[in-house]
Amino acid sequence: MKTQLSRPFVLAVTSVLAVGLAYAPACHAQEHKAINLSSTRGLPFNDGVVAGNTLYVAGQEGTDEQNKLAPGGITAETKAALENIRKVVKAAGFELNDIVSVTVYLADIHDFGDMNKVYREFMPDPKPARATIQAVALVNNARIEISAIAVKQK
Repeated sequence: MKTQLSRPFVLAVTSVLAVGLAYAPACHAQEHKAINLSSTRGLPFNDGVVAGNTLYVAGQEGTDEQNKLAPGGITAETKAALENIRKVVKAAGFELNDIVSVTVYLADIHDFGDMNKVYREFMPDPKPARATIQAVALVNNARIEISAIAVKQK
């Protein structure tokens, strides 16, 4: 059974949709604020982006101010990566306890225990939700990269 819609009904719905779409961008658009530290050094991404009350932190490696990997293996790199996350979070006007989700990329899943020791001490309670995966390779031959999402309570 085929249902036919009347022409006035179709025109009315089309008009409502057109008016709604015309005003939707102004009503629902969110400003995006880029957060950049020296670590991106001209690369085509931001260290963080604030959209509304949410901060998206790009993957941070365990690098120092000169963008060199922290010497000392996974423990030192994890601490440096988390410090870099803290810097982005602070620069955006957020706090570590605003972080709700974290993704950890490890070059070697066997580093999970050592990474966890540093992470446990660094992240405040309640700990964010987290996924940890092994990546085939990370940029700069890093052992770890960490990304995060933070939400500020209104």
